[in-house]
Amino acid sequence: MKPAAALPDLTDDQRAAALGVLMPGFAGTSVPAWLAAHVRDGLGGVCLFAMNTPDIVTTRALCDELSALNPDLCITTDEEGGDVSRLQAATGSWLPGNEALGALDDAAVTRSVGAAIGSLVRAAGVHLTIAPVLDVASNKHNPVISVRAFGATPDLVARHGRAFIDGLHQAGVGGCAKHFPGHGDTAVDSHVGLPVIDVAQAVLADRDVAPFAAVADAVDAVMTAHIVVPAHGPHPATLSAWAYDLLRSTGFDGPVITDALGMAAIAAGDADHRAGMGEGCVRALEAGADLLCLDAPQNRDGEDQFAEAYAAIGAALLSGRLSVERLRASAGRTRACVRTITARPGWRADAPADLGAIRDLGDRVAVAALAVTGDVLVRNRGWLVDLRRSTNWAAGDLGSVVLDTLNEAADAAGTPRFTPITASHVREVPADDTVVVVTRQPLVDGHESAGLESLLALRPDAVVLHTGMAHAAPAARHVVCTHGLGLPNLRAAAAALQNRGKDGRHD
Repeated sequence: MKPAAALPDLTDDQRAAALGVLMPGFAGTSVPAWLAAHVRDGLGGVCLFAMNTPDIVTTRALCDELSALNPDLCITTDEEGGDVSRLQAATGSWLPGNEALGALDDAAVTRSVGAAIGSLVRAAGVHLTIAPVLDVASNKHNPVISVRAFGATPDLVARHGRAFIDGLHQAGVGGCAKHFPGHGDTAVDSHVGLPVIDVAQAVLADRDVAPFAAVADAVDAVMTAHIVVPAHGPHPATLSAWAYDLLRSTGFDGPVITDALGMAAIAAGDADHRAGMGEGCVRALEAGADLLCLDAPQNRDGEDQFAEAYAAIGAALLSGRLSVERLRASAGRTRACVRTITARPGWRADAPADLGAIRDLGDRVAVAALAVTGDVLVRNRGWLVDLRRSTNWAAGDLGSVVLDTLNEAADAAGTPRFTPITASHVREVPADDTVVVVTRQPLVDGHESAGLESLLALRPDAVVLHTGMAHAAPAARHVVCTHGLGLPNLRAAAAALQNRGKDGRHD
């Protein structure tokens, strides 16, 4: 543990109040000693990342260890399906993400996917998945939400958000809707900067807040967004009372969790806010937050992030900026949320996840949602040009997933494997072979758009395998739109490129 001198000298009540609003990350697949002591003493929650969750069995052992130390500890993770998966990070999610569900637009299917994700979360021993994403994808240039959204209209997002939450509850776990008041109309990723949504309050309410209001009576928790809405003031929503007041006005009375406070949108500071996560923690609590998500352990040591946050909150308690009573109320909301979840019949049943059924469901949904334009059959040999950036802040490293999945499908079908090449080598590809070019965010990434333009000028017959938002797909003759990078999305694309039916045979 950190030396005692590094932390403020608090009374027992102050210490309990500070612990009850903190949700750090940590490294490893067992509980480190520094964390165990705080969990026993009333830590509010922990957030699990891919380094904690190599498989369901290991994750369950970790969660059981945590819950044995404190049964009221809120154990969370980002399990959205599709591009963002922690519990299946090693393989990629076996379920398609939200855009595929919105494209299919069948609430019963979305409920089934929510229940399947919930069964994984419950089997792992996690109480609360930080999903569904209820952002309305109204900006084609959005670099971070993209296919994580159900779609571009508030009604569609609201309908599928409720169905997803119903599915999670059916499985016995909780859902945390994000990112309030809406991160869809941004062109900046809050991991690296401070996004601004410059719209009137009425537009924000009718478009972005509406899906959250529609599920306020059902969702277990809500996560804030690090976005500035000038019509409401100059500071990020996470640090602004107006955002919490607006959320509470919808009727939602559960815990409000901040997005990670180590993200640059908060930690970098601004004119009125000195740089550092600790001050961000205090300002979020002053504004109305209940549980503070700190930083990802791959970005910063878990004990260090905890120490900074605890010291800042402790100093604020000693100075009178924060009160013990205020923090106790927030901790009480989190404890009540955990107890509600663990009282659900699905949680008490504690059944293992049916991985075969989950995989089959994912494949069926992905095939049904796939959008194809023109003739996309790969003839002779396939050559793959991947123009995407390999890493996404929310999803992690997605570098080889497309090539790996296409080649696994080719091996299974007995067809030639794809050969990876760079755009500069496209001139060398024989005319009767097929070039497949992978895109993700051509409207956002100048490198990607320039590469695609030059490639299509050389090979207008190339097949564009677009893995990003459908309404930001390139205008090309031959396009396969997957609605994301989940494994079933890519398997469905592979089948389309091979012209195979659902039984795996050539049509």
